[in-house]
Amino acid sequence: MQIIVRDNNIDQALRALKKKLQREGIYREMKLRRHYEKPSERRARERAAAIRRARKLDRKRLERDGIR
Repeated sequence: MQIIVRDNNIDQALRALKKKLQREGIYREMKLRRHYEKPSERRARERAAAIRRARKLDRKRLERDGIR
């Protein structure tokens, strides 16, 4: 990952870096790796995330098709 610093503006470069890290999911991964997570907890978390994604996709599909 690379951030270009223009006119020695470090604050702007830091904001851009933080935004890129946020978009890539680095902060979320750091939070998850802070403590050990049992494999069963990991599977449950990933399963719940998959269910949330599927429900969100269904809602968006229904909204787009105008069924609501």
